[in-house]
Amino acid sequence: MIERTVEHQNERTSEPGDNDLGWMLDEALRVPEARQAVLLSADGMLRAYAGGISRDEAERQAAALSGLQSISRSTAEFADPRDTPWRQTLVEFDGGYVFLVAAGPGAYLAVSASERVDMESVTYAMQKVVDRLGKAMTAPPRRTSGSGA
Repeated sequence: MIERTVEHQNERTSEPGDNDLGWMLDEALRVPEARQAVLLSADGMLRAYAGGISRDEAERQAAALSGLQSISRSTAEFADPRDTPWRQTLVEFDGGYVFLVAAGPGAYLAVSASERVDMESVTYAMQKVVDRLGKAMTAPPRRTSGSGA
């Protein structure tokens, strides 16, 4: 198993190689007061995580965030009776926020942040990550010198 070290806000964590997209999430965590990030599939499976969150906690949050997205999407009629696609959900707590955005077909990106975060900066950074993720997840597979074509 390949391991790499990721530095986040003066904290070093070692991430196993099965979190291959985790380094991309660090871009959203460069915003001051952003805490953790999780990339998940529509069925609640963890795709990547960053920010010092443990894999177990990231998996638990991925499952919960999938449900939150589903509930949010089902209330779209409340905002507009037409067929309105869901784009993002924001949940506010005493200690901060959870931002959840669409990250491509069947994928979602969530970032937690303190109450002092610049909300516009976080959502902008998340959209930049989504753009990069889309390119990474749809890139054609690399050809190796031994593969025939």
